[in-house]
Amino acid sequence: MSAEPVSTSDVQRAYDLVIVGGSAGGLSVAVSSLRSGLRLIRIIERSNAVVFPELVGDNQLDVGYGEWIESVDAIDDDLVVNTNRLSYRTRAVLIAERATNGEWRPEVPAAESDRIHIDSLPVIHDQIDQVDHVVSDQDILVIGYSDHAVELAATAAAHANRVVLAAGGMDPTRLSPAGDNMLRRLERERRATVLYRSIPDQVGEIGGFPMAYFDDRRTPDLQFDHVIFASPRSTLRPEDVGATAAAGASGRLFYLGEPEVGHPAADATAPGYAIGNLIGRRCFPDLRLAEPASPRRTLLRHTGAIEELRDEHYNAVITHFEPTHSDLWVLRVRPDHGDTSYLPGQYASLGLGFWEDRIDDAIDPGLEEKWDKLVRRSYSISSRMFDEHGYLTDEGGLDELEFYIVLVTPTPDNVPGLTPRLALKRPGDRIYLGPKVAGRYTLASVRDPRSTVVFLSTGTGEAPHNAMVIELLRKGHTGPIVSAVTVRNWRDLGYLDKHRELESRYTNYHYVPLPTRESDVPKRYIQDLITDDVFDRELGVTLDQADTHVFLCGNPAMIGLPEEHEGAEVFPEPVGVVQLLTERGFTLDRRKEPGNIHYEEYW
Repeated sequence: MSAEPVSTSDVQRAYDLVIVGGSAGGLSVAVSSLRSGLRLIRIIERSNAVVFPELVGDNQLDVGYGEWIESVDAIDDDLVVNTNRLSYRTRAVLIAERATNGEWRPEVPAAESDRIHIDSLPVIHDQIDQVDHVVSDQDILVIGYSDHAVELAATAAAHANRVVLAAGGMDPTRLSPAGDNMLRRLERERRATVLYRSIPDQVGEIGGFPMAYFDDRRTPDLQFDHVIFASPRSTLRPEDVGATAAAGASGRLFYLGEPEVGHPAADATAPGYAIGNLIGRRCFPDLRLAEPASPRRTLLRHTGAIEELRDEHYNAVITHFEPTHSDLWVLRVRPDHGDTSYLPGQYASLGLGFWEDRIDDAIDPGLEEKWDKLVRRSYSISSRMFDEHGYLTDEGGLDELEFYIVLVTPTPDNVPGLTPRLALKRPGDRIYLGPKVAGRYTLASVRDPRSTVVFLSTGTGEAPHNAMVIELLRKGHTGPIVSAVTVRNWRDLGYLDKHRELESRYTNYHYVPLPTRESDVPKRYIQDLITDDVFDRELGVTLDQADTHVFLCGNPAMIGLPEEHEGAEVFPEPVGVVQLLTERGFTLDRRKEPGNIHYEEYW
């Protein structure tokens, strides 16, 4: 498309920046530019809504709905954007719309069905008003890992649908700030479930409805009302927006997207947050651009004070943050100084300031008085289990510690302080790490390499056992080793694949996951393994008190430690593992009375 030259007198309005497309990337640039000092920004959106309407009101964005670009020309040192309604004189233009490829087909094999869609939300036709409406109150799976996938998930959730986003392969640092913030908001408000490490390997059809099959035991096969694939999108070209040669050569016309080889404006192309900085450097050299250390870092009201507090209290950096799902993470922390040596089974303390944002809306009791203090909690040290070459990890040779942590949600009686803040952190963010590791929950009592060692846990209580199992195998333990853990669902097993790999390599190792809310396995708890002699019947491992050590970590009700009552030890109800084992001749390992039932004491 070519454009007729436009005279200055025909221009209706003047702006600093015109953004074409209310996408996640376009909104991100609009918000960051406003915060950097620009005042006159116009967003042109051809539909009747932007992808994240919350950002319009929160930031008082100027949006022209039902408006689309027809041409771009250059006048003096400015550009003129001609739309179907008006002409705008502006210092810079960002094309935030992206091109779709109508020939694209998902790599995931999918059945032919009118309930499986590409890039579009399912609609129903209103016969009375003769208009289409986005469906509501439906189970919808969105498959993709880009801003576009987040946009589709957010729009589906906004229409009161139950949304799952399968985002295997997502790199959160590649999302725009608006996309990243919306993803966190969807999780925080429980409007979507995000599967960070999973995508289906096939989408079939059962009874007329899509069935997503996951090759990942953490994620059960799920049936939905609709499935939406988010396709990759490409950068528009000058001819797609009617840009004249003068506009293209002005250095003031920018495109949102990854730089492409052969693109006629590759040097004016950048992804996500980077495009805003590129525009600022070229067209607004006097601006003080905001360049956060992490794309996920939120601009806070007391930024100066908070940075001073972080510098004062934090002594380590998060090097790895891998969500198993929205509420369960594996993270690694590297201290600024000192070593990271520890004995498998020991724990360390992590801390964040009360000044940090929470992922939920709970208010910490007495927050005003402790706003500038740290909230700390101790966590057992886990293990990455395999190094980059596939060998068993020698934790002694690493400079960081691994932790396995679940989000604790607030209740009327308890407002957790740490995990709702930790949920918002990502690699590169700062954190407090206690100066030393501690704990006597170790393998010190296991001296015979032929003995039987059993680890029993609930949820993230398996974290210390991961390190202990690796230690035993690395040192050549030949006796049976069993690790059993109870969780709610398969997806709550963050290390399942690694344990299965261990089983394939070591015939004396057995991993027994016990999801209690899955239809494909019988519902069993840790206590059932003992009362039903599961170890003996199914694994050939006998729990003989003469040569067996049992390690317990997790829910106190599972452990069931006795309490002294009127001079006698009384076991709690319901019956815990300690009572079941002591009835078989096992003894508790206490500070002055060595035994063969070991339990984590810091819970």
